[in-house]
Amino acid sequence: MSLAFTRRRTAAAILTAALLVPLAACGSDNDKKDSGADASASGAPKANLTVLAAASLTDVFKTAGAAYEKEHPGTKVKFSFAGSQQLAAQVKQGAPADALVTADTKTMDGLKSDTGAPTVIAKNRLVIATGKGNPEKIENLKDLADTKLKVVLAAPEVPVGRYSKQILDAQKIDVKPVSQELDVRSVLSKVELGEADAGLVYKTDVASAADKVDAIDIPDAQNAVASYPAATLKATKNSEAADAFVKWLSTPEAQKILADAGFQQP
Repeated sequence: MSLAFTRRRTAAAILTAALLVPLAACGSDNDKKDSGADASASGAPKANLTVLAAASLTDVFKTAGAAYEKEHPGTKVKFSFAGSQQLAAQVKQGAPADALVTADTKTMDGLKSDTGAPTVIAKNRLVIATGKGNPEKIENLKDLADTKLKVVLAAPEVPVGRYSKQILDAQKIDVKPVSQELDVRSVLSKVELGEADAGLVYKTDVASAADKVDAIDIPDAQNAVASYPAATLKATKNSEAADAFVKWLSTPEAQKILADAGFQQP
């Protein structure tokens, strides 16, 4: 075999190897894109997450989301807030999302085939919301039965509406609401705007609008405790990143954010 022929074969082999390197790199990039998530320098998965969350989490989750993004560079968290029953319907209809947080365990339990194992991340209690200064001088749940008052409640299929019915029925108090809303923030809004004299909402909702409404506490013996379970959705394309976010909600940092907003620890 001639020296010239040997050199040509060697050159061809080197050229072939050089061409294969960028192709392998391209395949690696495509694999990353297909997975929907990358790994950050710390090893935590990165992704654009969509989290379906109960309306009562609107303010606190905006703070929590910003803290999570700062702690996990490259991850973006977008929230979609609504009544838990509306969120459940979205999940059943196949809405693209990665995680779910409801304001009750009943709604989450009804989605067992669609979620991973849920974890309760916070609890809440109900209060009576009134206009600033409590112009109607409402003192307790029994006062809500006064037909001269315009009382607004959440619809019975909404967690806060179900809790409201539970505590009113337990006290044998008959309230005739002027409207029944699709989520707790709509109840709060009616009171804020003066369209209602009072409404039953979560303690944290009043805290978020303390300059516009007042809260009348309901004794523990007459109250209900709302639990907030969080879970990864099985249909997510970012399961590792979604799991990481759900787990983070139970960390000391996240729990402090929730506590500062008035939520109770699970």
